[in-house]
Amino acid sequence: MRSLLFVPGDSPHKLARALESGADALIIDLEDSVAPAAKAEARATAAAFIDEARRFDERIGLWVRINAFGTGLADDDLAAVVPAEPNGILLPKSTGGFDVTDLHNRLAVEEAKAGIDDGALAIIVIATETAGSIFGLGSYPNASPRLTGLAWGAEDLAAAISAETNRFADRSHTPPFRLARELALFAAVAASVAPIDTVFTAYKDLDGLRQEAEAARRDGFTGKLAVHPAQVPVINQVFMPNAEAVARARAVVAAFEANPGAGVVGLDGQILDRPHLIRAQGLLARAKTAGVA
Repeated sequence: MRSLLFVPGDSPHKLARALESGADALIIDLEDSVAPAAKAEARATAAAFIDEARRFDERIGLWVRINAFGTGLADDDLAAVVPAEPNGILLPKSTGGFDVTDLHNRLAVEEAKAGIDDGALAIIVIATETAGSIFGLGSYPNASPRLTGLAWGAEDLAAAISAETNRFADRSHTPPFRLARELALFAAVAASVAPIDTVFTAYKDLDGLRQEAEAARRDGFTGKLAVHPAQVPVINQVFMPNAEAVARARAVVAAFEANPGAGVVGLDGQILDRPHLIRAQGLLARAKTAGVA
């Protein structure tokens, strides 16, 4: 998934509009964008929308961001939306792999109640929204086979540590948030799941968004969260593997396939080893998902 667009779960109008955005995945939000008094209504709206969206385009990923475990609302969220069979659940304010295991078990119960195959719903976490979560980033490997992505968050983290800002005037992140970003990237890769870059809240600044997305792609992130439909085309373009990169990756894979017993191969005057093969295979997998390979 290149682009994952947040949409308020209590707004049928915004949900319908999001279907036209071109996002690879919609994150139907029951958490921050929904007022406490509207939570129950949002659950019902979200469940109904998932069925509608499936009829619109079955290729769109449909995820639901539930409320954090500490709110006491998560179980009601799951009971309402799991029967609608979204692709998965986005868990906010995750503090470590044990939260993923907890969610895994709760999903298994709700899937059984709804008559859905065990393991049908996947999990993505936002892993850096509390101070303590930074110290749990190494605990995600083997937490659950459902875990498919790990995103990092800067907005809730700023509130948690009472930071005056999380960005400099040029919109680059300040050191505490750079640290969270980089550790989250390593945590995702260590857990063999997709590393997902955080939101860029200045939704009218598409040049700034492009610059940040390109830096994320350069460093190893495979997608980015979005807060507005206007951001989706930029994110999709940045994270779409181009033809030159795809051709190079195919050549790398072909070189290793032609020399199955070799630890290193030569290609165009360059010595390549296993890490080059792994990167090439990963790029081709992303290109296939995006429909360009």
